[in-house]
Amino acid sequence: MSEQRVQCCIAGGGPAGMVLAYLLARAGVSVLLVEKHGDFLRDFRGDTIHPSTLEVLYELGLLDAFLALPHQEVLELAAQIGSRLVRIADFSALPTHCKFVAFMPQWDFLDFFAREARRFPAFALRMRTEVTGLIEEGGRVVGVRAEGEEGPLEVRADLIVAADGRGSTLRSCADLHVDDLGAPMDVLWFRLTHRDSDPSQTLGHIEAGRMMVLINRAEHWQCAHVIAKGSFEAIRARGLDAFRADVAHLAPFAADRLHEIASWDDVKLLTVRVDRLPRWYRPGLLCIGDAAHAMSPVGGVGINLAIQDAVAAANILAQPLREGQLATEDLQRVQKRRELPTRLTQRLQIAIQTRVIGRVLGDARPIEVPLIVRLLNRFRSLRRIPAWLIGIGIRPEHVRSHSAQ
Repeated sequence: MSEQRVQCCIAGGGPAGMVLAYLLARAGVSVLLVEKHGDFLRDFRGDTIHPSTLEVLYELGLLDAFLALPHQEVLELAAQIGSRLVRIADFSALPTHCKFVAFMPQWDFLDFFAREARRFPAFALRMRTEVTGLIEEGGRVVGVRAEGEEGPLEVRADLIVAADGRGSTLRSCADLHVDDLGAPMDVLWFRLTHRDSDPSQTLGHIEAGRMMVLINRAEHWQCAHVIAKGSFEAIRARGLDAFRADVAHLAPFAADRLHEIASWDDVKLLTVRVDRLPRWYRPGLLCIGDAAHAMSPVGGVGINLAIQDAVAAANILAQPLREGQLATEDLQRVQKRRELPTRLTQRLQIAIQTRVIGRVLGDARPIEVPLIVRLLNRFRSLRRIPAWLIGIGIRPEHVRSHSAQ
C-alpha cells in the first residue's frame, strides 16, 4: 500500500471539488484531488454556468480564457404554457460582469479548472482513484483509503473534503444523517439535432399533464422531459413510439427528427432528489456540494451552489490549513455561512415542485397561465427578481483567499 501526506484531500472531481482544489492550491495549501473516473466525460450533468460563477472566474482573472471556450449565452428565460409564450427571467440588469447564463459541457468546465490548477505546485490530481473509506484516530478523521491504478492508497491529511456527490461514499462512511426533503418528479434527458429553422431560445414547454425543457446547445437540443416520480417504467411499458409522440406534442418543430431517439439507450434517467445534511462536518471531515445538499434541477442552480460552497470553504479554511491550525470550529463556520442560502433555495425549489410541477404532472386539464407569470411577462422590471435568484442567488460568495504566487 502506498501512502501520501497532504494538508487537504478532496474526494470527487466535480465542480465543488475541482474549484475548491484550485482555490486551496492557489493559496499555497497542499491538496490532493482524487476522482474515480478516468476523465470528466459524463452526459447530462449540470451544464449551466451562472453569472455568480462567472463573477468568481472574473475575480480569479480567468474569465476571458474561460469564455474563449465554446459555449452558448442565454440572456433571458422563457416558457411556452399551452399556446402562450411568456418571459420569466431577464439577466440583462444584473450587477455582474456577465449578464447571461453560459451553457458549456461540464467536462470542459472541469478540464479548464484542472489545467489552471496544475500551474500551482501545491496541486495534485489522481484520476481512476476511488475513495473506499475513512481513517479515524481518537474520534477524528485523519485520512482516507482509496483504490487506484497502482493498487491501494492511504492519504493522510489535516482535512478530508467529501465532494463526491449525492451518493457520497465518505458521507456514508462518516455516518452523517441525511434529511430527505422529497421531489415529485424525475427527468428523462436526451438529445435532438438543432436546425437553423428551429426556435433560437432555450424554452420550457408546459401542457396539461406534460412538461419539457429544451436547451439550445447550437448543434443539438438538450432535452429534459419531466415525468412524475417513479413513472419511468410505466413510460417504457407504453413503448418508444408513445414516448416520441409525447415529445412531438411538446416540441412539434422537432417531429421530423424523433427517429434520433432510436432506443431507450438514448434516454437517460435522472432520479431527482432533494436532501441535505443537518450537520456537514465531523472533526477532520467536511461535506460540500451535493454531498451536503442535493438540489432539485429547478432553476439549474445546483452546480452554482456547489461552487459557492467551494469559494466559502476556501475563504474560511485556506489560512488555518496553510498554518496547520485547522479546528472543527472552522468547519462549523463553513456550514453556518452556506446553510442559509441552501435552505432558502431548497425551500423555493420545493414550493415550485409542489405548486407548479406536481400539479402540472398530476392534472390533465388545460393549464391557465398563473397571475404571477402573467405579471412577469408584462413587466420587464419584475423579471429581474427571478433573474437574481437564478443568476446570483442568496448570499453570493466572492474570492477572499489570497494567492500564494
